[in-house]
Amino acid sequence: MENFNFCVGTRILFGKGQEEKLPELLRPYGNKVLLTYGGGSIKRTGLYDRIKSLLHEFEIFELGGIEPNPRIESVYAGAEICKEEDIDVILAVGGGSTIDCSKAIAAAAYYEGDAWDLILHPDWIEKALPICTVLTLSATGSEMDNGGVITNLKTKEKLGFGNPLLLPKASVLNPENTFTVPASQTAAGSADIMSHILEVYFDTRRAAVPDRISEGLLKTVIQYAPIAVREPENYEARAELMWTSSLAINGICSTGKDCAWSCHPMEHELSAYYDITHGVGLAILTPRWMRYILNEHTVEKFAEYAKNVWGIAEKADLFETANAGIDATEEFLKSLEIPMTLSEVGITEEHFTEMAEHAVIFGGLSEAYVPLKAEDVVNIYRMCM
Repeated sequence: MENFNFCVGTRILFGKGQEEKLPELLRPYGNKVLLTYGGGSIKRTGLYDRIKSLLHEFEIFELGGIEPNPRIESVYAGAEICKEEDIDVILAVGGGSTIDCSKAIAAAAYYEGDAWDLILHPDWIEKALPICTVLTLSATGSEMDNGGVITNLKTKEKLGFGNPLLLPKASVLNPENTFTVPASQTAAGSADIMSHILEVYFDTRRAAVPDRISEGLLKTVIQYAPIAVREPENYEARAELMWTSSLAINGICSTGKDCAWSCHPMEHELSAYYDITHGVGLAILTPRWMRYILNEHTVEKFAEYAKNVWGIAEKADLFETANAGIDATEEFLKSLEIPMTLSEVGITEEHFTEMAEHAVIFGGLSEAYVPLKAEDVVNIYRMCM
């Protein structure tokens, strides 16, 4: 296990009715609030009106319409409001896209240059507005980490960024706010949660504690995602997925590890070029990536995954055990009725080469669990057709 620093300073208010505490959460930061949200689902569900009522003593400014793959233009718009209105605190109400965009806005509010600079160079961030969140979708874990992802359609770039100053101060996690999430989004979000865990689980370094935590979290998604898809108002299932989403990427699963991710950089290119749902892209890529990197050096870890996560009995041939675990992963994702080929989501081979090159350059794939070159990424993309 490698040396590590672990400190998560986000205050979590979990459970029914926790929105009631928003006034006391926001008051220490000031009176002017930028309320950010996505396509309007919070208005249809009544959450918007409830929050506006709770915050009647605050001066509220709004930025709605944040995209599922948040774009730099939304960051520009939010930063302009913050500067013009002297905003004190940002309240992001939504899923990871809204929260990611709000993090970029929080940094851009104090930056006089092009906000895209801060996505390319997050170490340039020296100051940021405080952020609080109300989570409405279990997926990205952005409510409890300091990172995000922003898309620039003009340059066809979808890049991750992160800075300790962007960690939310507090996050309200009420599973009831996910009851209206459609089955397709619940499934895609569950695939995203699993991918966050798998990205750090597969590593050349041995670290038993985080790996056992990871296995438990994966088994939780496997147990509760199908229930949440079938029974959208099942509180237990929604609660278990919501907390797993946060723990999957708040750093606990990567303590003592430090490897670059694999599937996320490859998927970022897919959604940068085709604007597909992030979790769907990850679901398509994950089992193909697993099969592509399975070899004599990785087989032991994959066999461990098969046994400890899927309960597969060890077979005489270690490769047989490993492949059974990969098969189980693919069948589970299929059972959630997620599209499992790139052709199903309208992607052709047209841009494979340039997407692969970008994934290697921007995604650190040369340092991944199994290092990947551009030709490897193209091969994986083709396996997904």
